[in-house]
This record gives sequence, C-alpha cells and structure tokens, in this order.
Amino acid sequence: MSDSVRLDKWLWAARFFKTRALAKKAIEGGKVHYDGARVKTSKNVELGALIRVPQGWDIFEVEVIGLSDQRRGAPEARTLYAETDESTVRRAKEAEARRLTNEVMQHPLKRPDKKQRRDIQRFQRHQGE
Repeated sequence: MSDSVRLDKWLWAARFFKTRALAKKAIEGGKVHYDGARVKTSKNVELGALIRVPQGWDIFEVEVIGLSDQRRGAPEARTLYAETDESTVRRAKEAEARRLTNEVMQHPLKRPDKKQRRDIQRFQRHQGE
C-alpha cells in the first residue's frame, strides 16, 4: 500500500477499468467525479473521498477506504472502497426499471416456423393471381 496514488491508477487497481488508458479517458471525459467535481487524471486520491464511477448502465458512488497502485484480484480490490447505501439502492431501482422495460418491450410474436412460412408464401402467391 502506498500513501499517495493517482486517481487513474487507483481506479485501475480497484478494478473499475481494465486499463489505465480507459480510466484516463473516462476521467478526462468528465465521467468520473471526485468529491462531486471533475478532476484531472493526476489527482491524488485521499482516504474518505467520494468517487462517482460509471460502469455500463450503472453509476457507482464509492468511498475510498484503501490506497493501492497495484492491480490485484477482485476480492482484494474490493477492500479499497465501500459503496454508499444510496448508490446501492439507486442501482437496484434502475436495474428493476430496466428489467420491467425489457419485459414490456419484448415482441409478443415468435418467428414463424417452416410450415408457417410455407403457408404464408402459399397465401401470398394466391393473392397475386
């Protein structure tokens, strides 16, 4: 463990991004917020800081509880941060809303099978006569 770690290295070590380049790109693009503000890649991470990190459809809000500039296994990386309760509840609500939306948006009809396709083609041929 070290006493000062750059934000891009910490995000990479905490396994929010696969590479430091992706972490840097997200920080420079304004996607990652440190204590509620946009920051530069070289910002030193401090214990107790709140970081908002996008992950696919979700946005994680985590508190820094450990510092590391080395990428290790996921269980060890999980010890570097603690997700806030509000973040957990918000992500669960958004996931449920996405699930319900997907259920509603499902196409009710399935594709016709081979026999049904033949019947459709036969019907279309007879309509043209």
